[in-house]
Amino acid sequence: MHLCQRCVSVLRLSSILHNFAYVQNMPAISQRLYSRIPALSRPNVHLELKRSSQRNMERRRCGLMRYFCDLRASLSHGEPKRCVPNQTEREESSPIPYENPDLHHAGKTSAPLFDDQTVIDLDAAPRRAPFEEISDEEAIQISVPSLLPPSSVTLRDYVDKSETLSKLVQLGVNLWKLEQRPNVGSMLVRLDFQADVAPRLLFLKDLGLEDTQLGPVLTKNPFILSEDLENLEARVSYLKSKKFSAETVASMVYKAPYLLNFSVKRLENRLQFFQQRLGLSSQKTRDVLSRLPRLLCGSLEPVKENLKVCELEFGFQENEIQHMITKVPKVLTASKRKLTQIFDFVHNTMGVPHTLIAKFPQILNTKFLRIRERHMFLEYLGKAQYDPSQPNYISLDRLASLPDEAFCTEVASATLEDFERFQKTM
Repeated sequence: MHLCQRCVSVLRLSSILHNFAYVQNMPAISQRLYSRIPALSRPNVHLELKRSSQRNMERRRCGLMRYFCDLRASLSHGEPKRCVPNQTEREESSPIPYENPDLHHAGKTSAPLFDDQTVIDLDAAPRRAPFEEISDEEAIQISVPSLLPPSSVTLRDYVDKSETLSKLVQLGVNLWKLEQRPNVGSMLVRLDFQADVAPRLLFLKDLGLEDTQLGPVLTKNPFILSEDLENLEARVSYLKSKKFSAETVASMVYKAPYLLNFSVKRLENRLQFFQQRLGLSSQKTRDVLSRLPRLLCGSLEPVKENLKVCELEFGFQENEIQHMITKVPKVLTASKRKLTQIFDFVHNTMGVPHTLIAKFPQILNTKFLRIRERHMFLEYLGKAQYDPSQPNYISLDRLASLPDEAFCTEVASATLEDFERFQKTM
């Protein structure tokens, strides 16, 4: 039986690893035996076990050192070396068993290090030339270590070795936000920058996005990098066919990046829904969607619910609802609880009729605390007048939109310190 030098190294390495594993496990074996010995006799036995373990480990190390020296000499002279050591080396390297009946009870016995029943005569095999051709089977079996870490809980470990991640960081993408989302980190690691990322970045640039806008867009919607380029172009072409200008489309994509993940059929259904449900013209529908493009991406249930609330609970007319949506599209996506709380306070407490609320719908998009504090301050000063036909009329627009300092000087005719002191009494 003749084996090459590579096979010889594999056979020898298995025996060496077995020998080394036994040496490494000697302290653990001694500790388990020590735990089974009665407490009165532990000190002497512990010293004997420790000395025996140290002698065994030292003999093993000496045997391994002699073995590697002989192996190096045999490989340098091209002479085969026996895989089985002689009787003297086996006796020196074999462990000295400790005479303890609990040893057999624990079931921990040392296995023989070498199989002395077989002696393999190996012929020296010539080494391969550096430029020698190999077969396809041998080439398939060659394993190349990956440059990327096999697994990690953060994308930080991949940035230095991944061109895609390093380029995304330079663009301003927040990887710490993306790695918290499921399956996004593994998707980014698998992407090739030249084949997958670069063409889509050029597409976004041609769409009209600035360099500083690419990072926020990809942070919100990294799945643009995995979308088919033809589908992205088809969706943009559809929006332009509906008379959305190029600047408007770019602004919509920046405000709602998930717009590019919707199919053309879905975009068409959304446009038809808003135009039919709101009863607006094509131009006004485009104006509402361009100012709030996430209406095309989000769920339609909040929109339907708010429309019913405005019509059935608040009592607005259809034309009033259309006017409010045209002025403030966020009324469609606002929280129902917030709308109800503000409308109840403005209509029932402040006494503002539906017509004035519909005329100044921005009041429904203001913080409730601001409206309540300012109204109570004006009421304290005796200036809470919201009827346009009365003197000292205060419009809802000025009540909601002016900053505190301008509100105090222009509307309440007071100082900012007076308003702050009044806030502390509430």
